[in-house]
Amino acid sequence: MIEAIDASIKERLGNAEKILITGHIRPDGDAIGSMLALGLSLLNADKDVQMVLPAGLPTAFSHLEGSELVQKETEGDIDLFISVDCADFSRIHEDLQSFGMPAINIDHHITNEKYAEINLVEADSVATASILTEHLPVWGLEITKPVAAALLTGLITDTLGFRTLNMNPKAFRQAATLMELGIDLPDLYYQALVSRSFKAARYWGAGLSSLERDGQMVWAVLSLKNRKAVNYHGNDDADLINMLSAIEDSPVALIFVEQPKEMVKVSWRARGKEWNVAQVAAQFGGGGHRAAAGATIKGSLDEIKPKVLRATREIL
Repeated sequence: MIEAIDASIKERLGNAEKILITGHIRPDGDAIGSMLALGLSLLNADKDVQMVLPAGLPTAFSHLEGSELVQKETEGDIDLFISVDCADFSRIHEDLQSFGMPAINIDHHITNEKYAEINLVEADSVATASILTEHLPVWGLEITKPVAAALLTGLITDTLGFRTLNMNPKAFRQAATLMELGIDLPDLYYQALVSRSFKAARYWGAGLSSLERDGQMVWAVLSLKNRKAVNYHGNDDADLINMLSAIEDSPVALIFVEQPKEMVKVSWRARGKEWNVAQVAAQFGGGGHRAAAGATIKGSLDEIKPKVLRATREIL
């Protein structure tokens, strides 16, 4: 089965002349690293490639080689549309949905809806970057140093520094192989997981001041007012959710991030194999993994927060 998928992808990549690659809305390190790795490897194979994120590339990943090539808009026609690290079509930016369903979908989320013509979905992989690390050479694409840096960034970020419950020996071996190409792992780790801007630190302060706990569940809120007060330009939580997930005696953590136009982005994290926050996220049109999931929900903070907390309590 996997051999047939590999053969189909290799053929489509070989025949394509103008390729569009994108990740999911509000892209994380795995989506960005996977998009850059695939895009750079195809550029090295003399393909015409556009890597497009309509909302722009988060500045936290601007240190990666090739990040300057990421566009906000497409230019001209394309003959092959690829999505990476995107579990369902609705998570592709609406500006790109006009191209129709992607021809190729490469992802590792268990909730993936297999919406493309060719779906390479491996839910046991720790990251989409892990899938690409294994399959790029099979497709005849070279893993150069910049490609390796992008792939390793995806591995680092989606495993929170190799410490998520789904970590496996294969991912460690892949990281070692990528490091052997001359990649500075400590620097990538610092850039991806440790470094914070002054504005992001102040944004964290606003979120931590709202911190609440009920039994085994802890949560915080970041409002549009909080974002404006510290002049934080992102529409994410600046990775505050990962700090909340470290609070002792609270195996399930949530963060509510208010978005424009009456929308709320909710992120869940869980410690322990007995919890499955992806099930909760799915109730609100989201998805993810047992230990990490998210959803963007229509409604106000005051309306959404009690509904989500009630649903999350049920798994506890």
